[in-house]
Amino acid sequence: MIERQVSFYSEGCKLEGTLYFPKDYQEGEKRPAIIPNSGYQGFNEFYPKLFARNLTEAGFICLGFDYRGFANSEGQQGHVILDEQVEDIQNAVTFLSMQEEVDQERIGLIGWGMGGSNVVRVSAKDSRIKAVAALNGFYDGERWLKSIHSYVEWQEILKVVEEDRKKRVTTGESVYADPFIHYPLDPATKDYVQKELVPLSPFGKQTTLQFTDSIISMNAEKVVKDIACPIFIGHGKNNLLHPIDEAYGLYKAAIEPKQFYLIDGKHNDFMYHDHEIFQSLVTELNTFFTENLAEKNKEKASILV
Repeated sequence: MIERQVSFYSEGCKLEGTLYFPKDYQEGEKRPAIIPNSGYQGFNEFYPKLFARNLTEAGFICLGFDYRGFANSEGQQGHVILDEQVEDIQNAVTFLSMQEEVDQERIGLIGWGMGGSNVVRVSAKDSRIKAVAALNGFYDGERWLKSIHSYVEWQEILKVVEEDRKKRVTTGESVYADPFIHYPLDPATKDYVQKELVPLSPFGKQTTLQFTDSIISMNAEKVVKDIACPIFIGHGKNNLLHPIDEAYGLYKAAIEPKQFYLIDGKHNDFMYHDHEIFQSLVTELNTFFTENLAEKNKEKASILV
């Protein structure tokens, strides 16, 4: 694929990214485009680029970028707020639609892990999105946190979050803590993270406790019914980090057209370009986006208007 380094602004923060083009792109063409979005502690050079490598082979232009506060993007390091990442994605859509190579009527989103809820929420309020895929995510933050912690741990989390709220309103600052203090990794995910992500310098920085507060208030499942475009929901059948019930709940709440794909894996044990399970997922995604970002769909929409 062909890469072009870019930057754009999101609520005053300059975000760094990359436009990925198919090798056969010809000057003057307008292609459908997809933004693959990172999960927690993710950044463009990993999963967005991995998806882009495969999606460009199917003819799509892709935009990968680092959320504010990550890698070389501007913003407070370790300040992870889900609502702000939703803003970043929506601003990325605006930037992508301005590119002369992109057909602005044929833009899709992919959200991986924690990014799954982000793209659901963007698509629920942004009619520019014509197809969206949520992969291995969680979609009701409070429910998910309760599901992975004991009752005693949950009560302690609520206490810590309340104390941090008080600190924020009296000092203007949130406490920094281990990024996984309330986001415990299951053994398989932890092993993958240690081998593949920890060696990368932007990964694993301390995160403010306000992040946990932003999870508790997030409910993408509540707004998924507002999505007017096709939605693809994929989830690992053995995912212990984000239980599969989260995906089933989202699918049940979504309206047609919708598609559920059961990934024969865990959370990210298969996230390698040459892995058979990953390639099976990519095949499904390519089919989904090819069908739903097709030129005929754009023509049909213009007739309806």
